[in-house]
Amino acid sequence: MLAAGLGTRMRSRTPKVLHELCGRPMLAYVLDAWDDVRPEAVGDGRPVVVYSPATEAVAGLVGDRGRLALQAEPRGTGDAVRAALETMADDAPEILVLSGDVPLVLGPQLVAVLEQRRLDDAAIALASVFAAEPGELGRVVRSEFGSVERIVEARDATAEELETTEVNAGIYAFDAAWLRRRIAALEPSSSNGELYLTDLVALAREDGRIVSAVGFEDDGSLDGINDRSQLAQAEWAIRVRLNERHMRAGVTMRDPSTVYLDWSVTLAPDVVIEPGVILRGSTSVAEGSTLGPAATVIDSAIGPGCRVWLSVVERSTVEEGTTIGPYSHLRPGSHVGPRAEIGNYAEVKNSRLGAGVKQHHVSYLGDAELGDGTNVGAGTITANWDGTTKHRTAVGPNAFLGVDTMLVAPVEIGEGARTGAGAVVTRDVPPGKLAVGVPARIREPRKRPAEPSGGAETS
Repeated sequence: MLAAGLGTRMRSRTPKVLHELCGRPMLAYVLDAWDDVRPEAVGDGRPVVVYSPATEAVAGLVGDRGRLALQAEPRGTGDAVRAALETMADDAPEILVLSGDVPLVLGPQLVAVLEQRRLDDAAIALASVFAAEPGELGRVVRSEFGSVERIVEARDATAEELETTEVNAGIYAFDAAWLRRRIAALEPSSSNGELYLTDLVALAREDGRIVSAVGFEDDGSLDGINDRSQLAQAEWAIRVRLNERHMRAGVTMRDPSTVYLDWSVTLAPDVVIEPGVILRGSTSVAEGSTLGPAATVIDSAIGPGCRVWLSVVERSTVEEGTTIGPYSHLRPGSHVGPRAEIGNYAEVKNSRLGAGVKQHHVSYLGDAELGDGTNVGAGTITANWDGTTKHRTAVGPNAFLGVDTMLVAPVEIGEGARTGAGAVVTRDVPPGKLAVGVPARIREPRKRPAEPSGGAETS
């Protein structure tokens, strides 16, 4: 697996094969395709991934999924395969070579190339594409009997050769014994001194060996990525695959073209996704929840029967039956209990809200814990930062925080306690008591007037 090129046309310090598609480096998708071939592989079945000093970060991605071979200098694809051969067992009967920048490749395509080589007992079998617009891609030149005679770069091709639309896709299966014997015969290119793997085709024909090609339709699955535009096209294709997989598993997407999911997101059956939804990282959504329109959820767990709309949820947990939105922001470390209602410009950070909590209007809760059934009045905030240290606020069950309450942490509001409108609470409020004023004073709550008995209407 060739992953030694930095990819200068990407114009990035990040190695090309580590650029992400739907939350995963493109090389990870190529490793997935390899896994479909793995049962037929020799030894432990892991691929040899060729890297260079410029792409040393590739090693961290590969981990236990493959073995590594260092190409010390960027001397072309032929030299990269030579570096891989030095790390491989001598008993491998055939060798499959593919590129780390072809993330849409599928396992069955690799199998087809391997099977064709075996069928023809060919020295080389390669994948080709009948391209709608071959442009500057290398042409596959066949004999009158259909075998491959050579691969010619567009700049070196004759007018007749340029008429063919069959181009080299850069995937090869080799007779391993022949490859080991002949790779040393590759000669450097006169233009840049690199060794090209495609030159092996001519060597095989000199030896009287067959070179086969498996032609594939130009559906984009074998396209390499060289720049940011092609990266975007590949991400679109992967997103289409991903969304289709979820929909077939029971997820409803009102407009799949506007839904952006990372590969690692998990969605249960009967999840409904409205337009404009972005789900990133390790996000999971349980059965019966509705996301959107315009919801962004990152590394968070959404419980069953929830709704999140016009809001952002980051590294947080939302329990069953809870509504988030519109215009809410759950920042990292938030945990919202079942049947809670958070919305209308509400912000929560590193806080735990109990069952049935209501936080509906333009408020901020940071470093706080709210008991079950607490009501948060419009404009309520926790003053959790004193300029040096974060402090916590604790609010007991069934408390009532009046409009524009300011809770200056550290402070504790007891069970069933209340605060008056505009109260600035700087000390603890005992259970069942009322805090009013600036700074707040503790008093007994007023008794509510009795509800009128049934019968005559009141006005």
